[in-house]
Amino acid sequence: MSFFPGYRFDSHWFTHPGGLDQHYVDVGEGAPVLFVHGNPTWSYMWRRPVLALRDRFRCIAPDHIGMGLSDKPDGDRYAHTLAARIDDLDALTTHLIADQGAPATGWTLVMHDWGGPIGMGWAARHPGRVSRLVVLNTAAFPNPHGTRVRPALRIPLGVLRGGLGGALFLRHNAFVRLATVPPFGVRRPLPRAVRAAYLAPSDQQGGRLAIQRFVHDIPLKPGDPSWSLLCGIGDSLDRFADLPALIAWGRHDPVFDPAFLREWRTRLPGARVRLYPHAGHLVVEDAGDDLLIALRRFMLE
Repeated sequence: MSFFPGYRFDSHWFTHPGGLDQHYVDVGEGAPVLFVHGNPTWSYMWRRPVLALRDRFRCIAPDHIGMGLSDKPDGDRYAHTLAARIDDLDALTTHLIADQGAPATGWTLVMHDWGGPIGMGWAARHPGRVSRLVVLNTAAFPNPHGTRVRPALRIPLGVLRGGLGGALFLRHNAFVRLATVPPFGVRRPLPRAVRAAYLAPSDQQGGRLAIQRFVHDIPLKPGDPSWSLLCGIGDSLDRFADLPALIAWGRHDPVFDPAFLREWRTRLPGARVRLYPHAGHLVVEDAGDDLLIALRRFMLE
């Protein structure tokens, strides 16, 4: 059991072929719900949705390699790319199906931030496996603004991709600190203990490399390493357009703005949309019980 507030789950571990251990939550019984976090969060962000659903569903929430309670390898041992993240998720779910009794079909995919391209990249490999989608302030397609970067991301993008600036940003854990305070990640301050839990895995510099590498890997234009993969994931969304889908969106996201929401509405025209006008990027924190009620109602229909 963990000591993080509200995160009352046993830890599970999956060892990848390269020897890296990935931590994940696996609690409850029933149809599987796969929660995929982004950057710079970890499975802690899913604690309340998991608690809200575990009486009826099997809730699975992994920590990406380098984040949360998973191993934190250096850059020589792990690629820290979108393709690697999709491979990791594929290996974990294959293990759960082959060895841990999870069904091969009927999965609900819940995605936030980088969890969108990672989760949909996995779904594109196994389109028959997914039966429902839940989209929370994310993307799985190229930036609808083209190469223009939203102002809130422009400075950290430039800094974290730089030399000395990136080193200083990592030294002070600045990206996570900013992502957990108003107005960048939330609209209202998190309780001190909750914010401390978000920060804990990156308290030491060795736990911050994955955060930087996620930023390095943001595909903004043709020629960027993950650009063609992201475009392919976007093209695959047509396969999922008719699935039951819930889009729960924090209106005051400084990065995933209304243009991203409009794109999701186009890609998933039958989706139910819940807009939270007083929520920011971490919509699971700002929207609180309203989101949990909407999620549970959607899942039980």
